[in-house]
Amino acid sequence: MNYISEIRTVGVPVSDQDQALAFYTGTLGFEVQLDVPLPQFGGRWLVVGPTGGGATIALVPASDGNPAGVDTGIRLGSPDAKAAHQHFLDAGVDTDELLEWPGVPPMFSLRDQDGNRLYISQI
Repeated sequence: MNYISEIRTVGVPVSDQDQALAFYTGTLGFEVQLDVPLPQFGGRWLVVGPTGGGATIALVPASDGNPAGVDTGIRLGSPDAKAAHQHFLDAGVDTDELLEWPGVPPMFSLRDQDGNRLYISQI
């Protein structure tokens, strides 16, 4: 029997949930999926994701054991990585160069307001 059927949410530690929310919704274009006060957690349970579903990102309060500014390993898909790359550069996002290798989809990485690295590749 398969007890796990999907990847639902990946946590990304952030120093300020409001600033993170502004970046992930305003800059990346994600939608708020869930925003619930959770004082025992040191903030709220804040989940964002791309329009149309799929896996989501929980913007969790950073802590000593879970610091912000990490390489998340999260790969996001874009129908046009080159256009997305230019969009994020124009928006002033901390964005690395666009990598275009033969036989590999174009890709690049960027960092959120806390320096958490995310990767974007063409789908």
